[in-house]
Amino acid sequence: MVQDLPYRGRLAPSPTGLLHLGHARTFWVAQQRAQAAGGTLVLRNEDLDAARCKPQFVAAMVEDLRWFGFRWAEGPDCGGLLGPYAQSERHSFYLAALEKLRAAGFIYPCFCSRRDVLRSLQAPHAGEEEPIYPGTCRPDPRELERMARGVPCSTVLAGKPVTWRFRVPEDEAVSFVDGGCGPQTFVAGKDFGDFVVWRQDGLPAYQLAVVVDDCAMGITEVVRGEDLLKSTARQILLYCALGLKEPRFYHCQLVTDSSGRRLAKRDDAMSLRALRGQGLTPEQLRKGWPES
Repeated sequence: MVQDLPYRGRLAPSPTGLLHLGHARTFWVAQQRAQAAGGTLVLRNEDLDAARCKPQFVAAMVEDLRWFGFRWAEGPDCGGLLGPYAQSERHSFYLAALEKLRAAGFIYPCFCSRRDVLRSLQAPHAGEEEPIYPGTCRPDPRELERMARGVPCSTVLAGKPVTWRFRVPEDEAVSFVDGGCGPQTFVAGKDFGDFVVWRQDGLPAYQLAVVVDDCAMGITEVVRGEDLLKSTARQILLYCALGLKEPRFYHCQLVTDSSGRRLAKRDDAMSLRALRGQGLTPEQLRKGWPES
């Protein structure tokens, strides 16, 4: 764990649509915790998905966050010592981590074409989890050792496009104490399987990118929604494999609609921009929110 270091938290939106009230609630907790610790808040633009990330959403993201009352010390709009702060500009960081995983025998090439590979740029929220990989391309440990001595990672092997998967330690329990949800345990191979770290199109998957960035940016606590608890277990395995110190984690309660469904970017009526257009103020929207 990252301990006894100056507190550094982060806001990490993805500009694939307008930010909604659920984003604001989670980010507000992150800001509160950074302020309470006398720490630094970082804004990171998670814009890996070029097909869905739009420049107008980046501009709206910054404007809406500032309108709501967010203040960060480092980010794509103001710079900082640990940038760049847009994931689309950090490809070399991800490549270095991928090669380190291959050389240590933690990942393997997968030739399967699956829907979860296509979705792997985005955070896998609860209810949207990829199915446990059946192990079609999974090598045994001796084969992994041979791959580790082989050529550097590529997205084409034997003339076929490949993704790269992390081989999880079967039946190993991954446990952590979450600041918001308490003790958590997930079992590798049962609660989640071998997961994608690199896609056929040459882009890192969400799990690898956020681990690399949170470490490189010195983040000491990751604050996000409770639907990403299982992602934390995957990321802890990556921290360990890469020899990195994991941050603390704080998963907070989600904002839901009248049916109890998690808000999503398709819920335009709850976007910060729409609520602002109705004449609502940030103070009105935050009324009744508990302290973190």
